[in-house]
Amino acid sequence: MPKLTKNTPNYIWKDRKRILGLPITFIRYRMSEDRLFFETGLINLRSEEILLYRVRDVSVTISLWQRLTGVGTVTISSTDKSVPMLAMRDIKQPREVKELLHTQVEKAKIAYRVRYTEMMGDMGPGGPGGPGFGGLSDIDGDGIPDMLEND
Repeated sequence: MPKLTKNTPNYIWKDRKRILGLPITFIRYRMSEDRLFFETGLINLRSEEILLYRVRDVSVTISLWQRLTGVGTVTISSTDKSVPMLAMRDIKQPREVKELLHTQVEKAKIAYRVRYTEMMGDMGPGGPGGPGFGGLSDIDGDGIPDMLEND
């Protein structure tokens, strides 16, 4: 049996959902250079991750109550199938987190050579099979031509 090694990503940011500004919940958010991790639970853990090059939009909302407690919500829209929308609620310094996330998303898109038209899902004018990828089809709508996908 092969020996498994623990490959823990180097996190550049991490936080928890907060109640009254205190990190007393079991919802954790972490970001590495190329992925965003979401984990919830105490006994039964559920983990999800979003590849940063799949992020389409990032927004911040801060309600009056959140302003009073020093937190906010960062909402991420992505082309990820399992987590198309992630709202990181009640985290500290939401504006700074949004800017850090934006920076990392741009770096990931450059590293993976992702163009804006590839993120659109319809591949530009003409929809699937249109001129966006020179007539290549994208049945699942993830912005990557089907013939280039490995799955």
